[in-house]
This record gives sequence, structure tokens and C-alpha cells, in this order.
Amino acid sequence: MTRPEPMQISEAQLKSMTRDLDDLHESTFPEVRRTIADFTPSRRSLLLGAGGAVALGVLAACGDDKDNDATTAAPSAMTSSAAGGAYTGDLKIVALAAALENLAVTAYDGALKRATDGKLGTVPPAVATFVQTARKQHADHAAVWNSVLTKAGKPAITDAPLTITADAVAALDKTASVPDVVKLALGLEDAAAQTYTFATANVSDAGGIMTAATIQPVEAMHAAILNFVLGQYPVPVSFIPVDKAAKPDILTK
Repeated sequence: MTRPEPMQISEAQLKSMTRDLDDLHESTFPEVRRTIADFTPSRRSLLLGAGGAVALGVLAACGDDKDNDATTAAPSAMTSSAAGGAYTGDLKIVALAAALENLAVTAYDGALKRATDGKLGTVPPAVATFVQTARKQHADHAAVWNSVLTKAGKPAITDAPLTITADAVAALDKTASVPDVVKLALGLEDAAAQTYTFATANVSDAGGIMTAATIQPVEAMHAAILNFVLGQYPVPVSFIPVDKAAKPDILTK
């Protein structure tokens, strides 16, 4: 039997990175909450057409990466059906953001459950701490996006209503080690960071732009830490690419 690859950084290093990650989140997120509290959707935001909604496409493009099949999606604990297009304009972008964050939450929940069930082998405590930290941050992000939807009189996104969800559940069910789960999560985090980068240049509302721009570095830091765990140095780039951002037609609501 082939033994799983060990974690490529020390537990002390991972704990330190996770503390830095949490410091970044806690130092920036209060401003996001204040911005959303003051948010009032404009008529232009509500009526902005599909061209604007393209801005916050999520993970579907990852499925085109033939060398990264195991990381194309993450699981949702719930299933969704089409709801007749309840969200339009910037609110569709917001709904996609909430769905993306919920997807991350359920991915990390699924990883923790598999670890508890003994399906991932030995899980270093520092890995569990990182997963719990990242999961909480994604839940925070989902909550602020959902507050925008409810203030606009739209239903909150409480699950991950995306066309990729069913395949994602199967992908998680095949994971058998910490590196397997890390690769899965890395694909999600890379796509999230790129999605928010794309959003900052395309969302029409100033508050939405600021929120996306504030959340994006946290998502990028998640990805950087996961790269380190795999022994892959996250090469700095002047501009995060957006090739993994996809059209919003994967949203089923």
C-alpha cells in the first residue's frame, strides 16, 4: 500500500501561518461589516444586466483544468433546485459570492467529518486548526453577502446552489489523506481569490467593490498556506489572474 505524503511544513510553521491568517481576517473584517450595514442597493445595481453578473462567476472554469481534476470543486451538504432566477444584476453577483462561500464552508465541514471518521489517516492538529479557522472565515463572508440579499428583499443563500455541487461531493468522498483534501481545498481557494479579483473590476456598487477587495486577500492567504502544506512555494504575482472565474450560469437559483 502506498503511504500518503506527509505534510511538507512543520506544525509550528502551519500554526504561525494560521495565526497570521486570523489576524488579517480580524483586522479587516469589521470594516466589511460596517460597509454592508450601510449598504442600500441602488436601482442601477438591481437592474444591471447579465454583463455585470459575469463579474462574479465561480468555480466552473476549474473543471477545464485537465491536470487538476481532484480540485475542481468542493462539496455542499445540501442540494438545490432552480428557483426561476430570483437574483439579477449585482444581486446575482452577491448571490454567487454567498454560494461560493457556502461551498467553502461545506468543503471544510466535509474534511473535518472525514478526519473524525478516520478516513484521512493521521491528521496533524495544526491542520485541523487551519481548517476550522478557514471554515469560520468563509462563514463570516457568506453572512455579509447574505445580509446584502436580505436587505434587498431577496432570500439568503443558505446552501451551495451550483451545478458543480453533485460532482464535488463525489470528489470529497474519494479523498483518503490530508494531501488529498488540501489539493481539493486549494482548487476552491484559488478560484475564490481569482473570482473576487475579477469582481473588484466589474461590480458596479462601491460597497460591493470594497467588500470583494477586502475578502480577496484572505482567500489568497488560504491558498498560499495550502500551497505550503503541499510543499509548493506560492510564487508571488503582480496581479492575480482571473482565468478561473466563470460565468454565473452555474448558479441554480
